[in-house]
Amino acid sequence: MTLRMNYAGRLTSRLSCLLVPAAMSITPVTVTVAPANPCKTSAAETLNSCKKGAASDYYLARAMCTNLPAAEKSVCQSDALAAYQDALELCDDQFDERLQVCNDLGGAIYDPDIVPASFSSVLGNPYLAFVPGRTLVYEEVTAAGIEHIEVTVTGNTKVILGVTCAEVHDIVTLNGEPLEDTLDWYAQKSNGDVWYFGELSVSFDNGEISDLHGTWRGGIDGAKPGIAMKGSPHPGDIYRQEFLIGTAEDIAEVESLDSAAVVPYGSFPHCLRTAEYTPSTPGAEELKYYAPGIGLVLVRNLQTGERTELIAIK
Repeated sequence: MTLRMNYAGRLTSRLSCLLVPAAMSITPVTVTVAPANPCKTSAAETLNSCKKGAASDYYLARAMCTNLPAAEKSVCQSDALAAYQDALELCDDQFDERLQVCNDLGGAIYDPDIVPASFSSVLGNPYLAFVPGRTLVYEEVTAAGIEHIEVTVTGNTKVILGVTCAEVHDIVTLNGEPLEDTLDWYAQKSNGDVWYFGELSVSFDNGEISDLHGTWRGGIDGAKPGIAMKGSPHPGDIYRQEFLIGTAEDIAEVESLDSAAVVPYGSFPHCLRTAEYTPSTPGAEELKYYAPGIGLVLVRNLQTGERTELIAIK
């Protein structure tokens, strides 16, 4: 996702892989970036990893092509090369997004100081009102059908990095069939900031578990917590909501404290509005509206025009 298309301050020099016919050997190009700051260096190394991963997938696909009849082999190889080209383009776009994050947040390493004694599992932030036992119900009309989302504050807790976190259970169905089942963990700092400490996300395909993509937990494999909601938000605030490169990189920017939202559950004239995106999905952006005393009431996808709307509270 992206907040803007004009990337101020991006690195002016980017090397891209040379694409050659399928029958020729391909050597991935390693991108070298002049000494800059830790954030941009991390972005460059992630680009290297992405392009080498794309090359690995390409050669594996070609290996599979060799086991096909001659009539099908050339088509298979052409498809593999096209997929490789698309993957390299995505790598470059993600790199641009990560550089934009570096420009917005500064170049220092991301290493939040987590002091367990300053956190509580009681979430009293008015814009993220997670009340134990409460369920927020949302619906979204998509090209694939109707997504139904239920977000329940379970009352359970989990200790992460020494912090006792409140558990929130999200269940998403598409046309009545399971799509995602997620446990999220939050804790509130003494200054009112609600921090996001991780999630266990299970995705489904045709009723069967397909993957755990998006799963992360602070303190494991380099993952670090981020801020889900500021205690004293101001327009222009930009912050990481989560951090695990390639898995959890959501960024939020506070745009307004007085935006209106109208959804089936009601009208809310004084919402906090954020713009949220993630570098791993270039070009996509969501506007989220948070009503005081309730929390999230509306999500607008600026790429598709789809709306996730609050329809009930149980």
